[in-house]
Amino acid sequence: MTDFNAESLSSIGPREFAQLVKATPDSQIAEVMSGDARSKILDEVFNRMPSLFRAEKAGNTQAVIHWIISGGAAGANDTYETVIENGACTVTNEPVRDPKLAMTMDAVTFLKVVSGDGNPMMMFMTGKIKAKGDLGLAANVAKLFDIPKA
Repeated sequence: MTDFNAESLSSIGPREFAQLVKATPDSQIAEVMSGDARSKILDEVFNRMPSLFRAEKAGNTQAVIHWIISGGAAGANDTYETVIENGACTVTNEPVRDPKLAMTMDAVTFLKVVSGDGNPMMMFMTGKIKAKGDLGLAANVAKLFDIPKA
């Protein structure tokens, strides 16, 4: 198993990434995600989203989702925008559209969600994920992506 860092993430696939997140203690993930590698890791994860998008599950879904990842340098948040429209998914780290759904979570929670190592509904119920906007979309967003299982 490789170490949890930006370099290893860029060289492994989604399933190996899921296994890495599951095998790495939360404290170590939090430490890495509060440092210089944070942007590289978040960019890598978000850049993979379009290739993991399941257009057949989205149907005619039209949505703008803002992912607000808290806990950056000096308490800053990183916001990424996922746009689902016309059977496609695009992502940017420079949000420009009004979101139908905005979800806020820390980096450890985010990585657990996207790696299939956490239950998003339970995380929402316990306050680890805060959602504003279309809660029906929030409940179904995971179904729109081929989330690897560790």
